[in-house]
Amino acid sequence: MSHEITHDDLTHDHKPKGFINRWLLTTNHKDIGTLYLVFALAMFIIGGTMAMVIRLELFQPGLQFVEPFFFNQMTTMHALFMIFGAVMPAFVGLANWMVPMMIGAPDMALPRLNNFSFWLLPFAFVVLASTFFMPGGAPAGGWTMYPPLVLQGGQNVAFLVFAVHLMGISSILGAINIIATIVNMRAPNVGYLNMPMFVWTWLITAFLLILVMPVLAGAVTMLLTDRYFGTSFFNAAGGGDPVMFQHIFWFFGHPEVYIMILPSFGIVSEIIPTFARKRLFGYVSMVYATAAIAFLSFIVWAHHMFSVGMPLGGQLYFMYATMLIAVPTGVKVFNWLATMWRGAMTFETPMLFSIAFVALFTIGGFSGVMMALAPVDLQYHDTYFIVAHFHYVLVPGSVFAIIAAAYYWLPKWTGHMYDERLGKIHFWWSAISVNVLFFPQHFLGLAGMPRRIPDYSTQFAEFNMWS
Repeated sequence: MSHEITHDDLTHDHKPKGFINRWLLTTNHKDIGTLYLVFALAMFIIGGTMAMVIRLELFQPGLQFVEPFFFNQMTTMHALFMIFGAVMPAFVGLANWMVPMMIGAPDMALPRLNNFSFWLLPFAFVVLASTFFMPGGAPAGGWTMYPPLVLQGGQNVAFLVFAVHLMGISSILGAINIIATIVNMRAPNVGYLNMPMFVWTWLITAFLLILVMPVLAGAVTMLLTDRYFGTSFFNAAGGGDPVMFQHIFWFFGHPEVYIMILPSFGIVSEIIPTFARKRLFGYVSMVYATAAIAFLSFIVWAHHMFSVGMPLGGQLYFMYATMLIAVPTGVKVFNWLATMWRGAMTFETPMLFSIAFVALFTIGGFSGVMMALAPVDLQYHDTYFIVAHFHYVLVPGSVFAIIAAAYYWLPKWTGHMYDERLGKIHFWWSAISVNVLFFPQHFLGLAGMPRRIPDYSTQFAEFNMWS
């Protein structure tokens, strides 16, 4: 009996039917990448709302809109949502989408683990957000969770620690998956030194994640036992040391900031050669520079702690080691400039965001070198200069790279080209706003305005109003 061929038989659309099979149970790297990116966008909007509350309160001196304690909850939760909810999952989403395609793999090495690592995240953030509705409110001791301050948080401490553990497990599993995929599933002709830069940066980032997330888990577990089980890891009265927490935290925290920037380097190293119509200048040096940055990130952590009373030798070592990171970073910046040099450049939206990335990330890098100088860092430490610095490397750095990647790869993912005019409006709006927002904060910090305060002296009023 003849079988009539229908239109449906000829399509290549093999998606699982139904919402649960398509999204909840998916093992497809592209669908999981989409889930990560949509989740990251949602967290970005929530974290951005918290930032708006912060800037609203600081628009004028005096206490205007929120209680000081709620203001501190905002600064703490804004950071946790943006770092662990927006930037990192966005990069994992891009990795899920692009890494298998770039190395010629059919999917990720561990597809069900991939599903599990994503679905841990919504639960982690529900746990974290639930603290807003508890007696004593959300964590308000800063995202760095320094004791003894963070231990005064009442019920939220246990929920904060549990949420951080869930995020950490998700990151570690995702990183194992990326390493397994890149090491084992490259197509026959894809050697390590002809992988795209984005794949290289993610391979190195994944090793960083596996090495440092357990350190964070250990630190927050010690907080948990100090709070609920009578230990004294960080309690001076019991023979502990609160500064020890800072050492453990920043041993995680400094590699963490490179976890948030290395994939950006990879994205920009894909986009700039495309729109300059030239091969990436100095590919091998770019790979070695990425590895050098990753290695150095483990031996500079105490530059976050110049004001705790380190011995002079410690201050000197950490100052010089930190300045050394400028060398491989500079190699990267010069290679991007050399790639653009005499290229047949066109300025589509992804390229605009990438060029802004190079320029503005470099500004953030310069203020970083300033803060590496131990004597002057005693003036900068815990002022708005620090806030200006890390927002210059994270917003026009990481976030612009994520936006550039979305403009660059969405046509490939969807088969639909974005509107170039709207993209350019988006770019100029973002590029101008981010500078008006964060550049004045350098001046505020140099003038002595402390971080994490809901009210300030009147001499800081004008720049805060700009910001």
